[in-house]
Amino acid sequence: MASPPCFLDEEHIKRLKSLGISLGKIEAAWPEDAKLKEQEKRIADDIRSKFSSDVEVLAVGDLFYADVDEEWVMQPGGPLSHKCNTVIQPSRLIMLTAQRFVQTFLGSKFIALHFRRHGFLKFCNMKKESCFFPIPQAAECIMRVIERANAPVIYLSTDAAHSETNLLQSFLILNGRTVPLVRRPDHSYAEKWDALLYRNHIGGDIQVEAMLDKTICALSNVFVGSAGSTFTEDIRRLRRGWGSATQCDEYLCQGELPNYIAEQE
Repeated sequence: MASPPCFLDEEHIKRLKSLGISLGKIEAAWPEDAKLKEQEKRIADDIRSKFSSDVEVLAVGDLFYADVDEEWVMQPGGPLSHKCNTVIQPSRLIMLTAQRFVQTFLGSKFIALHFRRHGFLKFCNMKKESCFFPIPQAAECIMRVIERANAPVIYLSTDAAHSETNLLQSFLILNGRTVPLVRRPDHSYAEKWDALLYRNHIGGDIQVEAMLDKTICALSNVFVGSAGSTFTEDIRRLRRGWGSATQCDEYLCQGELPNYIAEQE
C-alpha cells in the first residue's frame, strides 16, 4: 500500500506467477513512506480510485499502512457483508450521542450506576461471597455514594425489572428530595438526542445500544458497578483509558455481603 511496496518482494512475485496469476505494473497504491510513524488517514474513495473494477467481488488482503475509514468499516451497516457480530467501539457517532444524552437529561454532574440483575441472582449465589444485594441494602449503599458525590441525578444502566427499579427509586431520598434514576427512554422522533444514530442507520442495534450505555456511564463523575459483571469491567476500562475514573468509583456495596442469601437449589 505504501511506498516502497516492501511487503511484495521478488519471492512473493515469483510465487504469485507460479500460481498462474498475471501481474501488471507493481506500484504503491499511494506515495507514502512506509517508515513514517504517522500515516495520512484514508477514506473509502481512495480505495475505489486505486482498485476500481467491474467484477462483483473484489478481494483485498492486508492493507499495510492503510487506515481506511475505520469507524465506517467497523460499524453495523458498514461495507462488510457477513453474518458475524461486529466489534463495536465508542465511535464518534456513539460518543456524540452519549454527550447529547448527558446534555439533555443529566448535566455536568451525575452518578452512573450499572445495576446488573437478570440472571445475576443464581450467578452471585454460586460464588463464595455473593454479590446479589437485596434492594433496601443496595439503596443504602447507593445513598452513601450520593452523599459523598453530592450529585443531583443518577444514570441507571440496568436489565432489572421495573418492580425492582421502582422500589429502588423509592428509597433514594436525600434531605427530603428524591434523587431521580434516569434510564434511556425508548426511541422517539420527538426527541433529537439520538438522531445521529438513526440518521446513520445504526440506531436500535443491540450492540450499539450497549456501547452507548457504556459510554454514558464512562462520562459520569462517579461510577458504581456490579462486581463480577463484564459490562461493568468494560466501563471501568473506558474510564481508565479516558482518564475519567475517580477515587469515588466503586462496586455496589463494596466490602459488604448481602444481608440475606437464599439457599441453593
